[in-house]
Order: sequence, then structure tokens, then C-alpha cells
Amino acid sequence: MSPIDDTPGTQPVLPESKLAKGIKWRLTAPFTARSRRRRLAHFLEIVQPKAADLVLDVGVIDSAWRSSNFLESQYPWPSQITAVALEPMPTFERIFPEVRVVVADGRSLPFADNSFDIGFSNAVIEHVGSRDEQRRFVEELVRTCRTVFIATPNGGFPIDPHTLLPFVHWLPRRIRHKLLHWSGNGNWASEAALNPLRAGTLRSFFPPGCDVRIDKQRVLGMTTVLVATGRRERP
Repeated sequence: MSPIDDTPGTQPVLPESKLAKGIKWRLTAPFTARSRRRRLAHFLEIVQPKAADLVLDVGVIDSAWRSSNFLESQYPWPSQITAVALEPMPTFERIFPEVRVVVADGRSLPFADNSFDIGFSNAVIEHVGSRDEQRRFVEELVRTCRTVFIATPNGGFPIDPHTLLPFVHWLPRRIRHKLLHWSGNGNWASEAALNPLRAGTLRSFFPPGCDVRIDKQRVLGMTTVLVATGRRERP
């Protein structure tokens, strides 16, 4: 889990008491909450969901911290949401009883084409593996959802939001992984755990026939988060 943004579905979840004690979490929690509020407002403005729309949220986290699953905690029609995670989510289900939970892999979703009106995924794609796996993740969202909203930390921002280390994520992979191990961040030292994206790469994952918009969430003029909205063109 990133101290600045969620990384649901791929990393072990620590108990809330342990999270609260982490210095990174204490330093970044106010920024995190504000960033997510902005992202949800952007989602509601751009996608303009309706009460009847079926929503798929891929990559929820089993956490009692409601800001982690900010879509479910603030969406006006939570009963319309189906949440996908890699493993059972007992805490999530207790907090959000109206939301349907499906255990599945976002790279191979168990739903028919066009099953949902809206697909949502926040800070997950950077944790699904290689570029080919990331592409499959996007293609599966586009296949199952008519409109998709995907947010991810900007790989071009000089500070990695998961470790708070500057510039390390820009280094060649072998050197980066050695430095992550040396700095006590070895849990991020693999492509499967963390593979940051920039805007051009994220856009390239959308299949032909998809109208893609990339928005940038900024702090002090620098892009911290990329948001891709994709809509399939109607025949």
C-alpha cells in the first residue's frame, strides 16, 4: 500500500493500528485524503454516473479506513457497485454491505462483454505486473465496461509515492531494485509489485476504437496522478 495513494488488491494489508503508527502514513494522510476527494469529484464530473448505472470497481482493499475505498464510501448509489479483489474482503463487506464483492483477477474478469456501464480503478494498474499485463488489465476493463476511469500515480513525478524516495523509480530496474532493498523497501523491488506509468504508456494500453482522455492531477504545478477516461466509440 502506498502512503500517498491506495495500492489495493496486490499487497498485504496491515492492521489499521500498525498503519497509524507508520511515520509515512502520519505525514501523508492529510494529502492522501484531499487527493482522493479531488479524484472522486473529477470522476463524478467527467463520467456523470446515473442512479441506474452498474459500476465495476477493480482493486478494492480490505481496510477499515474508509478513505481507502473512497468510491464506495462516498458514491450516492453503492448498491450499484460490484467490487473486485484478489482475495476475500471480510472487513470491506462489513463496512459496505450493499456492495457486491467478487474475488477475481483484474487481468481476466469473469464478466461478459458490456456487463457494466462504468469501470473504476484507482492506483491498481501500477501493481499488476509487466507492460503486457497492464495492457490486459485495461483491455479487460474496456471489454466489460462501456466507460472506464483509471487513476495511477504519475511515474514522471520525482518522488515515488510508495516509498517517498526521490528519483529511485527513474533508475534502471536492476539498480532501482538494489536500492529499494538497501533502503528497507524491498517489498517494492519487483515488477509485479510496482511498475510505474507515464501518460503516454497509459494511453497506449487502450484498444483501437476507444476515445481516451488523460487528465493530470497536480500539486504545485507538478503532475502527481494520471487519470485516464476511456469510452468505446459507438458503431
